[in-house]
Amino acid sequence: MNKFEALGLGDEILKAVNDMGFETPSEVQEKAIPILLNEDTDIVALAQTGTGKTAAFGFPLIEKIDSKSRITQGLILSPTRELCLQITNELKNYSKYVSGLHTVAIYGGASITDQAKQIKRGAQIIVATPGRMQDMINRKLVDISNIGYCVLDEADEMLNMGFYEDINAILSHTPKDKNTWLFSATMPKEVSTIAKRFMNTPVEITVGHKNTGSKNVSHEYYIVNSRDRYAALKRLADANPDIFSVIFCRTKRDTQKVAENLIGDGYNAAALHGDLSQNQRDLVMKSFRNRQIQMLVATDVAARGIDVDDVTHVINYQLPDEIETYTHRSGRTGRAGKSGVSMVIVSKSEVRKIKSVERIIKKSFEKKEIPSGEEICQVQLFHLASDIGKAEINHEIDTYLPSINEVLEEFSKEELIKKFFSVEFSRFHNYYKNARDLNASGGERGGDSDSGDGSTRYFINVGEKDGFDWMTLKDFLKEVLELGGDSLSRVDVKESFSFFNTSAEHQERVLSIFEDFKMEGRKVNVEISKGSGSGGRRGGGRRRRDNGGGGFKGKRRSDGFKPKGKRRFDKNDSKDSGGGLRRDRRKRSDRR
Repeated sequence: MNKFEALGLGDEILKAVNDMGFETPSEVQEKAIPILLNEDTDIVALAQTGTGKTAAFGFPLIEKIDSKSRITQGLILSPTRELCLQITNELKNYSKYVSGLHTVAIYGGASITDQAKQIKRGAQIIVATPGRMQDMINRKLVDISNIGYCVLDEADEMLNMGFYEDINAILSHTPKDKNTWLFSATMPKEVSTIAKRFMNTPVEITVGHKNTGSKNVSHEYYIVNSRDRYAALKRLADANPDIFSVIFCRTKRDTQKVAENLIGDGYNAAALHGDLSQNQRDLVMKSFRNRQIQMLVATDVAARGIDVDDVTHVINYQLPDEIETYTHRSGRTGRAGKSGVSMVIVSKSEVRKIKSVERIIKKSFEKKEIPSGEEICQVQLFHLASDIGKAEINHEIDTYLPSINEVLEEFSKEELIKKFFSVEFSRFHNYYKNARDLNASGGERGGDSDSGDGSTRYFINVGEKDGFDWMTLKDFLKEVLELGGDSLSRVDVKESFSFFNTSAEHQERVLSIFEDFKMEGRKVNVEISKGSGSGGRRGGGRRRRDNGGGGFKGKRRSDGFKPKGKRRFDKNDSKDSGGGLRRDRRKRSDRR
């Protein structure tokens, strides 16, 4: 007997469940479905990604919808286009035997006119991203004034992306007596706030402990120098030949850069972020599901639509800004009862963040060493031997064997094995034979320049000749780094270079932002200072006027340049049309 029958589901859904091969409900399904089927209540369900939340709310919603009526009765809000489409496809599979039931996906990046036509033809269930839904409401293209059920899926991520106001506005167009079902992986205070504001004494269901990670995922961290982060990523990939992974970066820019570097180094990799068109995203995800892509580099927002059960590793190329986000990341692996590994690459100054994550997920991290070149060669060699041992013989080569034997007859079995394995072994051995140790031991290479007050000292190749004094340089750095004034200190401006300090926790951010930073065509270079950076005139001295050259393009400046005015600078292609800084690090754009 299929155990879903005990939950009280109707024949149409049970038939679809059997078609999909589902036999045993997950814990969140066992807890949520009977309540949602038998009670008219609000509910808050806390469960990790990959635990079957879509079916937990999808089955009861389909059961309660009147398919004979064409009006919209159910609304599901989800944070991203990928997740929106995923939920829609799953609901269509669940309801394929329910005559007359239509589910429509509403999301940005597709024709709003076509979506409006689908709704007009009759859509009992709408699955939508908040931004596009609000747009359609404003245009009066959708009517949700009669819905009986509203589902907020991945509520924590929607709020983390800044959709609180959109959700508030959307729910203001819905009936007060509807049932609201909130599903979330974590329970930060923002989710508690929305539950209190929009829900009426909700039933709370928790699978595991709040904000904890999956029990099937082990957690590891590796300490490297900041400049060795990418080299460490490559070693981790080479040390795990069967890796099928999602690599998380904080920004779209980092995501694209890491993916391009991996592709250039011969790995099957691709980027997934908000600057891709919907068609590009679909192609990337199709290739990833088909394992044509072995390493998917993604931002946190774009990864919300990844629903693949066989991911072996999650690699945190950078830790997320929000600790709770780590739970979502690690939830990409260890799914459907399988084990997985979540790896974190950190610099020495970030190690304390690991403790914070441990407190949130209630799991301990294991500190591990980046493997040496010799270890990687050994792993690759035995992996090749294992693959050969498992390989099925293709008998189409039988006709060629006499000629092959004739070429190789002078070699012994041992010599043939050595020659065969040398082909693959030599590739890794030549690359790694002089490989250095990437594990950070005494702080960042070149000196952490810890000033004794917990801050890091930096060198920057701009100074008085570029029109800066200590105040204008500090203002410039605050804008570029998006740091408060208290986070910058000891700004010393010299003639052609300067020094400044930030707290050690911002070290990764500073080095990352200035890695490919240009101002008026000239590269602005920032490095950790090896010396004290003292001596000479302290910032605040008289600024040399631009009478004798020294501008960014090496020409005499006669344009009355003033640093306090709008200055033209860019990070790769991050210039806006007006020459100001387009803030790449905003949550709702650059995290996609």
